Amino acid sequence: MKRKPEWIRAKLYSAHEGMEVEKLLKKLNLNTVCTEAKCPNIGECYNRKTATFMILGQVCTRNCRFCNVTKGETQPVDTSEPENIAKAVQKLGLRHVVITSVTRDDLWDNGSSHFANVITHIKAYNKDTIVEVLIPDFKGNVDDLKRVIAAKPDIINHNIETVPRLYAAVRPMAAYKRSLQLIDHIKTYANGILSKSGMMVGLSEKEEEVLQVMDDLRSVNCDMMTIGQYLAPSLKHYPVHEYIEPVVFEKYKNIGLEKGFKYVASGPLVRSSYFADQAFDHIIR
Repeated sequence: MKRKPEWIRAKLYSAHEGMEVEKLLKKLNLNTVCTEAKCPNIGECYNRKTATFMILGQVCTRNCRFCNVTKGETQPVDTSEPENIAKAVQKLGLRHVVITSVTRDDLWDNGSSHFANVITHIKAYNKDTIVEVLIPDFKGNVDDLKRVIAAKPDIINHNIETVPRLYAAVRPMAAYKRSLQLIDHIKTYANGILSKSGMMVGLSEKEEEVLQVMDDLRSVNCDMMTIGQYLAPSLKHYPVHEYIEPVVFEKYKNIGLEKGFKYVASGPLVRSSYFADQAFDHIIR
């Protein structure tokens, strides 16, 4: 495994506020992608009393080689989860909450109705909270996407993850065109909902491929984009090909804004949900 450069190391933060968040999540039997995906920003976000909730269990039906989430036999859907998340959002006083999930290809609606229930409950308990959802591709089912849209989240995010050339190696059960089409459908069927996507770099993609992904996302009117360094969770996962220097991330950010994105977060430690509240504030200002 390649040695991490200095710029890729996350800052250390006091554990006090983070412990308070973790205690609440455990009490309400909730999961966060922060823990499951070994996010490098977990200390910073927990100390800001923010978290990305992961719904529909801890076991994924896909086999993406970059992801640390457990694969295998799935768990029954927890019907108390929507209310418990709404209570946690209220207790933590969150102004912006992100909801993501494992992929549940085994469910009749790919988990979309549960997404909708979580959104509805959050808004019922916390009418001023901005709700962002980071959704799987729902196997391309438009009705499932419409179910989420009907619950009226403020932002719908679906990550493109990597360049088309690397899909077979990095996320073999996904399809680049299907993900792009899903993002296109957000704008087709959702009036006023912001669309968002993100990708990792450092997996051997070329700069021109990254720029093509940007063009593809803009062609379907994607509003926001995140670009971050891929970090392999273990030696068993897809290996890091290179560590991209901060100056390149800044270049990608500037190019993305020139191409018409309303907001671009690009940096070594940037992840889909990193400072998502600031991104929304930037757009609506």
